[in-house]
Amino acid sequence: MPDAQQAAVEAAIASHRGMPGALLPLLHAIQDIAGCIPEGAVPLIADGLNLSRAEVHGVITYYHDFRLHPAGARTVRICRAEACQARGSEALAAHAVNALSCNFHETTADGQVTLEAAYCLGHCSVGPNIAIGQRQYARVTPSRFDALMATTRGAS
Repeated sequence: MPDAQQAAVEAAIASHRGMPGALLPLLHAIQDIAGCIPEGAVPLIADGLNLSRAEVHGVITYYHDFRLHPAGARTVRICRAEACQARGSEALAAHAVNALSCNFHETTADGQVTLEAAYCLGHCSVGPNIAIGQRQYARVTPSRFDALMATTRGAS
């Protein structure tokens, strides 16, 4: 972990120490600073909050919002909730994994796209839905997914 990043992590730990239930807010703060939870931060967090490294690691890996590695340039979320499943999101998810050559919670080899699952994007009647960054798309077919990815990857 670079010195400046370590100093920022240590400052975040100091500002959260003593706060009831500090671990989750601290992990969010560190991820905001570093783009992920760097491996080197785990022992600092554990020491700072008087937890074991296993406890910290367990929380990081339990919640899909936390990353151990930086996300790609764009994050693509595919809704996998029941309403979208009924409209074909599982086939879309399988297509996306194949098209991007990465699984959910992974980043493409070129670092451009991180694929994530969402469990409701709020547009149930027009699924399957995806979000690219903060922008949502409805009625996404595999061919539309490919077109969106070509545009997304070309925009970087």
